Amino acid sequence: MYESDAGLLAPGRAGSPAEATTGDSAFLQAMLDAEAALTRAQSACGLAPAEAGRAVTETADADRFDVRDLALRARSGGNPVIPLVADLTAAVPEDARPYVHRGATSQDILDTAAMLVASRTLATVLDDLERAAGEVARHATTHRDTQMAGRTLTQHAVPTTFGLKAAGWRALILDARDRLTAVRASLPAQLGGAAGTLAAFSAFSAPSVAQEDTEGQEDADGQGEADLLALVATYARELGLAEPVLPWHTLRTPIADLAGALAFTAGALGKMAADVLTLSRTEIGEVEEEEWGGSSALPHKANPVHATLIAAAARRAPGLAATLYGSLTAEDERPAGAWHAEWEPLRDLLRLVGGAARDGAALAAGLRVIPYAMRENLQLTDGLIVSERLAAVFAGRIGRARAREVLSGAADRARSETADLSDVLFDVLREEPELAGLDLAELTDPTRYTGSAGLLTDRALERR
Repeated sequence: MYESDAGLLAPGRAGSPAEATTGDSAFLQAMLDAEAALTRAQSACGLAPAEAGRAVTETADADRFDVRDLALRARSGGNPVIPLVADLTAAVPEDARPYVHRGATSQDILDTAAMLVASRTLATVLDDLERAAGEVARHATTHRDTQMAGRTLTQHAVPTTFGLKAAGWRALILDARDRLTAVRASLPAQLGGAAGTLAAFSAFSAPSVAQEDTEGQEDADGQGEADLLALVATYARELGLAEPVLPWHTLRTPIADLAGALAFTAGALGKMAADVLTLSRTEIGEVEEEEWGGSSALPHKANPVHATLIAAAARRAPGLAATLYGSLTAEDERPAGAWHAEWEPLRDLLRLVGGAARDGAALAAGLRVIPYAMRENLQLTDGLIVSERLAAVFAGRIGRARAREVLSGAADRARSETADLSDVLFDVLREEPELAGLDLAELTDPTRYTGSAGLLTDRALERR
């Protein structure tokens, strides 16, 4: 019994806008849009009757075709365009049939459809990224001066602020936005015919449409070739895609660029998710998701579900992008296998990133920041978190080597005796006359050692 993929094992993309724009019906409609645009472009360039363009466009509705039947019949030729062309040709009026798919190859249609699907999906992703960036900016502004422990290699390092951390999240999200915006604007139509020469488009020009009395003259002045380049430009314009310089059947820069931008976006959102997962641990408790998830076994659980789903997407995305990069090594003028290997990973990558962007916006909007927990955690090392500051101050009086020796000994003693660093240093200062007069209370206060965190946050928020 056949069942559609309802996303049962894909909660990250289930119900997201990207799920709707990447489904089988969406791809089918994109292929039909490509076929209709091709016939319209040929009509506009005098290579097909105007009535043919209108007829194919009116018929190119995914609801009129059986997706499952097309999928099963695609096995015989290795791609779904072949059975679709047969069904579309049969569905249009008889006088329009000669102009369906005329001069094109299957890869022209499927590659163009993939670019349409990507463009439509990226529109929704970009909307969610803008929302996420706005919400994160709100946190950065609100918590510009909210001190917290900065952590390196999982351990407390020096104090920082939550505002600076949130500003960093926003910077990555905006980097992703900029990359996806650029990639979306460059997504090209595909048109080259069987081997990327466009030859069939002139060979199939109907006598009733072509100018018979100028036959031979076109070849003499190169007008025929120029007309075919105009066809490519018109085709791209009909679709709202970029005009390609060359047919890219085996020149897969558009796919590689798209893969890279999508994988980067997953990673950018994944950084925010990773921080939230760490900071929301029970023993840290510095942030929490407002829309938490429950447990089937533990009634008390409040799981950070949005962050979890984003993290899952960020782990899968690089592997999918690697497959798409691997398809750059496509042989000849049209490849066997390299092109086919792209279809599912590309769709999965669009879905993953679409779901992650949706969850990223929700995560940022509902994130609860807990400043008092941040303040308490700053004190966990009893002042050791400001040892860098102390080292700099001490070095100015007793030299760097001696300062490091003094502070290392004091830190070891503070840890072994479970004592406050300032108490230990009080004894040290009595043994080091050069350090007399230092205000240990001020020097060991972690809230007074956040450097230029506030100014860096302000500068980051200036970016639009």
